[in-house]
This record gives sequence, C-alpha cells and structure tokens, in this order.
Amino acid sequence: MKGLKFPFSNTLRHFLPVVEYFRNNRRSLLMGLAGLITVDFLQLMIPLVIKRAIDTLTVGKATTGILLRYALMIMTIAFVMAVLRYVWRYLLFGISRKIEQGLRNRLYRHLQTLSLSFFQRTKTGDIMARAINDINAIRMSTGMGLVALVDGMVLGMAAVGFMLSISPTLTLISLIPAPMIIFLTRILTRRMSIGYERVQRTFSDLTERVREAFSGIRVVKAYSRESWQDEKVQRIGRKYVSENLKLARTFAFFFPMMAIFTNLGLAIVIGLGGRLTILGQITTGDFVAFISYLNLLTWPMMALGWVTNLMQRGAASMRRINAILEEVPEIVTPPESGKAFRIKGRIEFRKFSLKYADQNTYAVRNLDLLVEEGQTVAVVGRVGSGKTSLFLAIPRLYDNPPGTVFIDGQDIHEIPLKALRKSIGFATQEVFIFSDTIRNNVLFGRSDIPEEVLENALRTAQIWEEVQGFEDGWDALLGERGITLSGGQRQRLTIARAILSDPPVLILDDALSMVDTRTEERILNEILASRNGKTNLIVSHRLSTISRADKIVVLDRGELLEAGDHEALLKTGKEYARLYEKQLLAKALET
Repeated sequence: MKGLKFPFSNTLRHFLPVVEYFRNNRRSLLMGLAGLITVDFLQLMIPLVIKRAIDTLTVGKATTGILLRYALMIMTIAFVMAVLRYVWRYLLFGISRKIEQGLRNRLYRHLQTLSLSFFQRTKTGDIMARAINDINAIRMSTGMGLVALVDGMVLGMAAVGFMLSISPTLTLISLIPAPMIIFLTRILTRRMSIGYERVQRTFSDLTERVREAFSGIRVVKAYSRESWQDEKVQRIGRKYVSENLKLARTFAFFFPMMAIFTNLGLAIVIGLGGRLTILGQITTGDFVAFISYLNLLTWPMMALGWVTNLMQRGAASMRRINAILEEVPEIVTPPESGKAFRIKGRIEFRKFSLKYADQNTYAVRNLDLLVEEGQTVAVVGRVGSGKTSLFLAIPRLYDNPPGTVFIDGQDIHEIPLKALRKSIGFATQEVFIFSDTIRNNVLFGRSDIPEEVLENALRTAQIWEEVQGFEDGWDALLGERGITLSGGQRQRLTIARAILSDPPVLILDDALSMVDTRTEERILNEILASRNGKTNLIVSHRLSTISRADKIVVLDRGELLEAGDHEALLKTGKEYARLYEKQLLAKALET
C-alpha cells in the first residue's frame, strides 16, 4: 500500500487554497449540492415510471387515464427538475465566480508584498497569464468540475443500484468494460497533466511576447521592424498551437474510448437482457428501464473524462498560482509598535555594501556617508557608479544588511515599511504615468490633499500652465503610460507627485534629465525654497545644478571618492573638478 499513488487525490491537494472560499459560502454550496443531487434522483425516477407504463401495456391493463397519469408524472418530475437545475446552477456556478474573484484579489495583494527582485526574475506576461488564464481554468474546475464530479458519482452509483435491483447478473456483465476504462483513464490523466503544464507555460511566453511587442510599438515602427516583431510573435504562437494540438490528441482519444466501452456494455445488455426478457426472467418494463439506466451511465462515464480534463487543467493552473502565493517577500516590515513613527530626515550609511543577486560585483561597496537633517546632498558619478543603488536602499526597495543604513539614528530594518516609505518622496529616472487623469496621477490615491496643495505642486514642477492648456485641465485623461505627454512633461508630473505631501526626505534620481537647463533651474529653485530645513537628495549630470547642494558626493564603481561642498571639491582638483571642467568645456564648445 505504501508504494501506491492516487493521482486524483494528489490533484485535489493543489486546490487547498480554495477550500476557504467553499467554507465561506458553505450555505450556498450545501443548497446547490442538495438541488443537484435531488435532480439526479428525480432523473432516476423517470425510467421507473416508464417501466410501469410499459408493464401495464404489456399485460393489457392500460387505459387512457392510466397512461395520462404516467405522462403527467413525467411532466411534473421534469418541471421540478428544471426549477432545481436553475437553483443549483445559480448557486454552484456563482460560488466558482466568487472563488475566481477572491483568488485573483489574493494573488494581486500578495504580488504587491513581494520584493522588486521577484519582478526582475519573473516576466510580466507570465504574471498576466496566471492572473487571467490560470484563474479562469481554476474557476472552471471548481464550478463545472465540481458539478460534473458530484453529478457523475451520484448518478452513476444510483443508476448501478437501480440496475442491481432489476438484475444483479446483467449489471455485473454490463460493467465488464469498467476496469479497462479506469486503467486507460489513469494513463491519460498523467499525459493531460503534463500537457496542461506545457500549454500554460507557453501561453505565458506568448502573453509576454505580445505585451512586449505593443509596449515597444513606437520603437518597432521607428526602425520599420514590424516584420521582425511579427515573426517573433508567430514563432511563439506556433509553439503554443503545437502544444495545444499535442494535448488535444490525448484528450480527443478520451471521449471515443468512453463511447466504445459504454456502447460495448449496451451491446452486451441487449444481447443477454433481450434473452432474459424472452425467457420471462425479467419483464419488458424491466428490460427498458435497465437500458434507460445504462444510458444514464453514459453521462457518468463521459463526466469522468470531463472532470479529468477540468481537474487536471485546474490543478496545473493551481500549481502555477501556488508557486506565486508561496513566494516569501525578501523585505518584511517589523511589527508595529503601536506608536506613530515620525521621520525627520537624518540619514547615515555605515560600511554600506549592496550586490544584486544576478551580479558578481558590488553596486555599492563599503560606503560611509552622513546626510544631516535639512541638508541638500547631490550625488554625482559616471553611469554605473552606484548612485541609484544608494538611493534605492533608503526606502528599502532593495534590502541591505542590518546595521548599515540609519534614519534619525534608527536602523531602517526597525522602521515600519509603510511609515518609512510614506516619509520619502521618490522621483526616479524611470518615469511611470498611469492611464488616468492628471489629477489622479499626482494624487496617487491620496484623498486628504486640498486642491490648492495640488495646484502648488504642479506650479513648483513648472507644469501648471501646460496642464491648464488641456481641454479638461487636470481632469484630462492621459493615454497609456502617459503617451500623450512629452518626456519632460511626464518627468515634471512625477516630480509633482513626489513633492505633493511635502515629505521629510525627497529623492530626485536624475528626475530632470528630459527637462531643459533653464526649466530644471526654476524647478530646483522652487523645490529648495519650499523645502528649507528638509532633506533633499539629488542625482544629476548637470554640475551647474548640483553645485548648489550643501554637500556633493562623488561615486565611482560603487565607492566613495570624495565629498564636500562645491568650492572645496574644486580646490582638491580631483574627480569632481575634472568633471566640472569637462562640462564647462563642452558648454563653451556648444556656444
């Protein structure tokens, strides 16, 4: 017994996360199952009524009134079945829709808790496929799959019971093909499970390829590479079709197999049952009823294939969903202390090092840096020197070893993530605008912001006048990723978003790279004037901009080269001085 495996029980094990939804809707579930089972038993009553009618006709006792009574009984049963069938379909399929909604919401909430490293190693198309296609397969398996499973089991066992009551010998003979059906089902279910896994993985790849093709449509058109992109999509599309056809061949074999063995049982019954009727061992009514029950067994046999199909597909999808739900966030918030945590803005790095999981070298190494509360600090350095990595560690978007980053003298690992990140305004070089109104893009879900504060943020970001030029003002609806705006406009909107709540710490990570020098100067003048006494961290490649900072930090290959104010660094004649002279020369050549 120890070595035996039960594929169906293993399949059901993957559905454990949806048990709570059945438990929460147990009243509807029990009522729906009761209606379904009642319909099954009523369906089994019809052959009994037909049996009595035929026996009455056979013995010559039939009258018009008796036959009408039997007809009325069948109509009554059919009407009750129709009402109850509506009830159970509404309840049971309704539960599957609630499972779909609950599981999708749970998946989305869990995805939001995961660290950025998860999204770096997981394709967006794969996540989309799991959130749509896989959850739809789970809905089908918990809805139609549950119905077919219960309906097939109840109807099948009850039909066999009635057949046994008519003729045990004939019943046993008619079930001779059953072991072969079970044996072939075990083989085919394994193949279907593997096939569905491949199909779902290929669908994820196809979703990602199509998403990428349309996200980069402007670049594709600019280089006239439509045919190249089309071939890439067609290639993965052909693979998706190929995997589906392999699965279809397995599944297509299933139903003909069921039909052959079911009709084989029917042929045996007609041959032997007809002989028993002729010999008078069973009545004609019994013979007709027996065939009716055997025909009713066709659905349980077909349901076996239907359930197997739905359950294997749902199990494959549940495994993919569970793989995400079992992901543990690398960055977790400490337990809430119960008291409000207020950040002032003193930031300190102590022997700070950061290395990404897929990199062999450190992005930042052994860095010591102190940013006093209210200081404006600019970070400069070549591309890849570690500027962004340094800033990403402050709100813990990437985790760092404990005891290396402190805010107001407290290790950031001890600060609740929500309190930490709400105290930091972050405008990065990767601009993201939502397909929503200008107002909602800046408010970003914050409902306690007065309109005058919103207007002031837009004015500070030097985009207020342009917003007023839109037909609907700040209620103008922007296209996907803000496609209706220029790059500079998108950057300024994200700056307005960052400064809206006037956070204790503001980080501008090359957030003005698409803005001209004069506009950048006006924006920084407004920001620094309005944020006097608050901490500002700036990355910029324009030394004319960062020369105004209280402290300038120069990085190279993740290491701190020098730090000080503009005048002091120029006097040293080191890296900052060379960068400054190089930009002055470039500006002179442009002039």
